[in-house]
Amino acid sequence: MEDEAAQPEPLTKQDFEALARFRFGIRSYLRFSEEAVRAAGLTPQQYQLLLALKGFPGRDWASVRELADRLLLRHHSVVELIGRAQKQGLVHRGAHPSDGRAVQVMLTPEGERVLARLGALHRDELRHMDTAILPPVWDSVPQPDAPSPHEAARNGSAPPHHCGGPDGELI
Repeated sequence: MEDEAAQPEPLTKQDFEALARFRFGIRSYLRFSEEAVRAAGLTPQQYQLLLALKGFPGRDWASVRELADRLLLRHHSVVELIGRAQKQGLVHRGAHPSDGRAVQVMLTPEGERVLARLGALHRDELRHMDTAILPPVWDSVPQPDAPSPHEAARNGSAPPHHCGGPDGELI
């Protein structure tokens, strides 16, 4: 006999509408991103590589293993991606400061320039989308005198929701 407490709460029509709206917002953003990145002469994967490097917490470089984790790719795929980006002058490799077996990957000035331009376009698109890609709010009873999670995220009084990788980077 199955435990009824383990059964998920059924979704309402409004729940499905919210999920569909959220998914549409993500797909719209991804399409915008792909078109903007390709117009700049990069592949979406190259943009994600540059963004993962610039957005790596606490330093201006990352190892291949760290990039593979961030990009959710296999090590050898990241090595190939780095090689193609290096040929375009976007990144360079150097000796890892503490691990002789690892490689340090950094943005070049050209990579920084391209990423700054694309990053600004992506930020502006997210601002334009406003709440389109905020996850649906499932709390059925709002707290009196408390801002909704969407309002709190917009005015900075709550941690932002994230859409993207496991560490919060935007895709």
